[in-house]
Amino acid sequence: MPHDAAITKRLAAFVAGGAWEDLPPAVVHQAKRSLMNFFAVALAGCNDPTIETLLASLAHFSAGRQATLIGRRERLDALGAAFLNAAGANVLDFCDTHVPTAIHPTAPIAPALFALAELKPPISGRDLIVALVLGQEIACRIGGAISPSHYNRGWHITATCGVFGAAVGSAKLLGLDAAQMTWALGIAATQAAGLCECLGTPAKSVSVGNAARNGLWSALLAAANFAGPAEPLTGVQGYYHALAEKPGLTRTMASLGESWEILATSYKPYPCGFVVHPVIDCVLDWRRQHLAAKVEKVLVRGNPLLALRADRPNVTTGRASQVSVQHAVAAALLSGNAGVAQFTDASANDAEVVALRRKVAVLCDESFPVTAAAVEIATADGQLYDLKQPAARGSEANPMTDADLETKLREAAAVGNPDCDAAPLIAAIWQLDRRPDVARLLALTVPHGGGVGTPALAG
Repeated sequence: MPHDAAITKRLAAFVAGGAWEDLPPAVVHQAKRSLMNFFAVALAGCNDPTIETLLASLAHFSAGRQATLIGRRERLDALGAAFLNAAGANVLDFCDTHVPTAIHPTAPIAPALFALAELKPPISGRDLIVALVLGQEIACRIGGAISPSHYNRGWHITATCGVFGAAVGSAKLLGLDAAQMTWALGIAATQAAGLCECLGTPAKSVSVGNAARNGLWSALLAAANFAGPAEPLTGVQGYYHALAEKPGLTRTMASLGESWEILATSYKPYPCGFVVHPVIDCVLDWRRQHLAAKVEKVLVRGNPLLALRADRPNVTTGRASQVSVQHAVAAALLSGNAGVAQFTDASANDAEVVALRRKVAVLCDESFPVTAAAVEIATADGQLYDLKQPAARGSEANPMTDADLETKLREAAAVGNPDCDAAPLIAAIWQLDRRPDVARLLALTVPHGGGVGTPALAG
């Protein structure tokens, strides 16, 4: 372990010195796309039972009504709102993905920034975009140095690295200098946690919510000159050492300020683990051409991460079904869709779906990238269909268009908050760099009248 690498200080200095003028137009546009997707997934998840339970618990301890809960009338203290909005954005496994690391970067970072925008207004759209881009840059570079071993060991990398992104993004909005930025990273490092064992259960949402909350809190503490270690990442007992990792630090620092991690972001057309997406693509495309066929057997081949994360044939809940390739195949074949309705408790326990899941087998093939898969479908008439998807829909090589993301937001708003007129929100996101105060974006998601939410908590 290179104890004297001073990696943290170099990353902190980079963020502290970052400016709007440093961002290429493609990076700015991608940041807007990430926010379009963020509001879509946050609206889709804002009324999920997991979020209802978390809110009921936190509301008893909320210190104020400082910040908006996306898609709801309730308000919480800024730390609580950051937690709930991050959990809501990730709860349906519908959020964006940094493909090289499998981090879902916007879910833990954007809620911290928006909570801060209401706690200490006004925050301009340009400042928020800079903070989001830099936050993602740091989270993904820290994770990239230990990916995929970190994830394979069982750490939920969205939480364990997302907390760093939330910390530096918030610190950037607060105008912290490089020394304070280093402290923010150190305070975040000691709060970095999250286990993949929790995937497929409501407990997963706790670590993602904590990443946003703890990142914001880390920045607020650093702003008060609450000191942390000088080298929390590569120190003798620092983050990487404690995780028993040998980080590829050249990956962390390579082309810093020249290449941008946000450009490797993919967006999900389906609310489930991204490793399952190329399989769903194959299945849906095939079904549209073979509506009357009776499926006898399905063989899925993909990257080892597909089996590691999604070889789960015996799921009984909607949460678990989001990380089950067998369920995704069965539900898509039977319904012709792969939307929120296909990943519910009812779908997971549907007798036809359960029966078809038993006919799905998974094989590992290291020659496949995580965004590719092959599927063989054997039908009752003796036919064998060989299907391939070299680049999943939504991936960098086969991206969702701007119009696709707008549609995703409209559909999510119709479900999560029928009171929400998506058109002004969509327009505000595309025009974000011209807005003097970003808090208005959150207001555009709040129901009016007797919609969603508990009046006793509104304020």
